[in-house]
Amino acid sequence: MPEPRFGQGRHAGALVPLFSIPSRHSWGIGEIPDLARFAVWLRQAGLDFVMLLPVNEMADGQNSPYSALSAMAIDPLYIALSDLEGFTAAGGEAALTSDDRSTLDRVRESPRVAYREVRDIKGRALRSAFDRFEQREWRSDSARALQLRDFMDRTRWWLDDYALFRALHHEHSGGYWLEWDEGIRHRRREALDEARARLAREILYRSWLQWVADEQWQRARRECEGVAIFGDFPFIVSGDSADVWARQHEFRLDASVGTPPDAFSATGQDWGLPVYRWDVMAPAFEWLRERARRSAELYDGFRVDHLVGFYRTYVRERDGRAAFVPPDEPSQTAQGERLLALFGECGAHIVAEDLGSVPEFVRDSMARLSVPGYKVLRWERFWKEPGKPFRDPATYPAVSLATSSTHDTEMLAEWWDTAPAEERAAIAALPSLRESGCDPSLEFCECIRDALLSALCAAGSNLVLIPVQDIFGWRDRINTPAVVDDVNWTWRLPWPVDELPSQPIAQERAAFLRTTMAKCGRANRIPRP
Repeated sequence: MPEPRFGQGRHAGALVPLFSIPSRHSWGIGEIPDLARFAVWLRQAGLDFVMLLPVNEMADGQNSPYSALSAMAIDPLYIALSDLEGFTAAGGEAALTSDDRSTLDRVRESPRVAYREVRDIKGRALRSAFDRFEQREWRSDSARALQLRDFMDRTRWWLDDYALFRALHHEHSGGYWLEWDEGIRHRRREALDEARARLAREILYRSWLQWVADEQWQRARRECEGVAIFGDFPFIVSGDSADVWARQHEFRLDASVGTPPDAFSATGQDWGLPVYRWDVMAPAFEWLRERARRSAELYDGFRVDHLVGFYRTYVRERDGRAAFVPPDEPSQTAQGERLLALFGECGAHIVAEDLGSVPEFVRDSMARLSVPGYKVLRWERFWKEPGKPFRDPATYPAVSLATSSTHDTEMLAEWWDTAPAEERAAIAALPSLRESGCDPSLEFCECIRDALLSALCAAGSNLVLIPVQDIFGWRDRINTPAVVDDVNWTWRLPWPVDELPSQPIAQERAAFLRTTMAKCGRANRIPRP
């Protein structure tokens, strides 16, 4: 078996979306520099990594970070105007119109992320900053202009198609590329050349945004000294994305990805996402290799979303038929292991989301490759034994990631209070919890919270990941699957992230975690790739 990754020792981190951690300087949403501000509190808490949800650019009107226009581009929503030289030189917030200042005040005070208003006001401010850059830097071929040119040259392998796609998407008022003119839709050379000439300024603007985001991102990574940044590697992107438009031959748009019927759904799930044409993508898997390369540029490690889909994809045809592709287990194993090895070649640490209906051969494969999978406390049970007893966290394998909840589940507090009495009793009877005072007759409270977190931190897993809500015992969810509303993906910390170190509750939580992690031998620094 290969040596475990992540260097030596045991590690612990927090799960939080970037959008959830705005500071006093932010415009109503967590921004790239806020990662470094959050890292201050993480270090106080004895945690050595943070796990984010995807930060890829979303389409207008979308809240979900899994609805991406690009697998490569950072969403400009996360750019900090307060750190943008052109914006501050032009007067900063004081130069905004009275309407925009009122909007900025409102989104800062909002208890949730107001995506539409944030995107509108940031869009206007970013355009203004770009105008200034174009006039004062680009046209004079200044040192800053040369830095942008260098970025465009270095990232041409993904930026060229992305910037052209975004310029065309803007020109078509956000319309799906399948509805564009035939020449552009089918990427005929003369049509693309004409579009590049016609939309040169918009293409430059989209490239400039990514350069600004990249500069802020790399600065934040340096300032997160001692705290590794982990990202999310979504299984696939939206059909209306730069990637699918640029690589149409590698995807099927006449079918969709989903999941088969299981204990949670009698009909299974249809995600409405395009289908990989594995036979066309193999053996080089160039696009997935490029995605892994891009992820390694942004993150110290990443979580491979829906791992089982890389072994076998459940394809739903429009006529109702459905089947796994590839169809047989040996082919599925070979493909999954090839892709996991490919992801590992990028140099970043990887973990794999192996939740749901995952066949044993996939987990056997992960073990052979020494790739950590997920151990969610409430789901780790001996499902085939009478009474379905829980696994003691102390027995979790070292090469795994133990966690209390995920971004798609209810939080620990909600789960405890809605769990049947026999489940609570079974959890409380585990050796890791027997002496903790975890009384199953109690509703969720501070003592239950800390008993469960202590048992989780003492798990055999080398990696422990705790959602921020569970650290505090909050009930706020990130996402309720299959629900589209104005609540999903909008949760924010109750305080600005730069105030966390001085908030009494947060100070107490940091002290608890620091003591607990030390006792469990965790929070050794994760080496950067």
